[in-house]
Amino acid sequence: MQFNFKTGIYKLNEQANFDFQLNRLIMWDGGDLDEVRGISHKIKDSESWKRELIALGDKAFAEKRIENAIAYYRMSEFFMYDGDPDKKKYYKKACDLFYDFYQAYFKSGEVRRFEVPYENVKLPVMYTPAKRKCKDCIVLHGGNDSYFEELFIPMLYFASKGFDVYLFEGPGQGGVVRLQNKHFTHEWEKPVAAVLDYFNLSDVTIIGASLGGMLSSRAAAFEKRIKRVIAWSVFPSFVEILLGSLPSARRRMLRLCLRLKLKGLLNAALKKAAQKDELTRWGLSHGMYAYEAKTPYEYVKKMERYQILDIAHLITQDVLIAGASRDHFIDYTLVGKEIAALKNVRSLTFRLFTEAESASNHCNCGNTRLVLDYFMQWIEGIKAAQV
Repeated sequence: MQFNFKTGIYKLNEQANFDFQLNRLIMWDGGDLDEVRGISHKIKDSESWKRELIALGDKAFAEKRIENAIAYYRMSEFFMYDGDPDKKKYYKKACDLFYDFYQAYFKSGEVRRFEVPYENVKLPVMYTPAKRKCKDCIVLHGGNDSYFEELFIPMLYFASKGFDVYLFEGPGQGGVVRLQNKHFTHEWEKPVAAVLDYFNLSDVTIIGASLGGMLSSRAAAFEKRIKRVIAWSVFPSFVEILLGSLPSARRRMLRLCLRLKLKGLLNAALKKAAQKDELTRWGLSHGMYAYEAKTPYEYVKKMERYQILDIAHLITQDVLIAGASRDHFIDYTLVGKEIAALKNVRSLTFRLFTEAESASNHCNCGNTRLVLDYFMQWIEGIKAAQV
């Protein structure tokens, strides 16, 4: 397979999150730059996002451009509200097209798909063996809004360079939440242990993207079959990140509400913010669904569990944190809190990817090859140093 990773960061929408997700659509999901650019200015809210992306998907499908159609249908449901019947419809449509488009990989055995029992559900896993002498075993997963199909090409790329790869979805992700209704857990070591047990794995490198950077680090604190951790994003604390994007006065007020347990005031403040801003409304609604919270207050309180600061002293492995200098979602300087907390790691590396490298956006999606190559070099360097 030829790996034609795209490179670049484009200004496509005035709203930072729409802009990033459109870049993600092009860089990671197979969207066409000119086609996406042509509709990007029409996207003002969740409704227009849904309308424009479905229209692109229908056009690409009619023209038998299936890779593009998969991308558009997959991302069309991203900003749909949970409970919208089209959300599950277009998720399934994208998946059906994906597995048909890439069926040769599964029929040949180059990629094998498994279902790992976990509590009352099954976690989907794709396994690809190394194409040459195996250098290491990678366990790979995404984050807060992850589909594991999105990491299919990175999985194949790792394998082409000599790595066994197990790519999985956990609770709260992809089809596990959409089709099996299994919501997030902060105790990520439990689904990770289920995967390691099922395949009898030990001495692995775990890579988690975005929120997965925190989840993978958390798993390593309790699961010592993990020997190396790559946190594919700075992510010390979900609450820190949620509050970090707010004006300082509102941030102080919300911290006070949390400390004094002023549920009514916090609920009113967040509901008012959601009325004024469409993306805040969507984020709050989706967060409450994904984390099974009945109120905004309950959602934020649950977010307090999604952090590594109080268990970081238990992480004793080699750790790499990959940051982004212009991440619209996460201030990379928060890495200082992670570094201070990771007192007992065997080694710690922080790599900040920059605008000059076209890798300054969230999860560095503007230059995927650069980032994946760096991850592999880091793994090989760590293993060589310990021989």
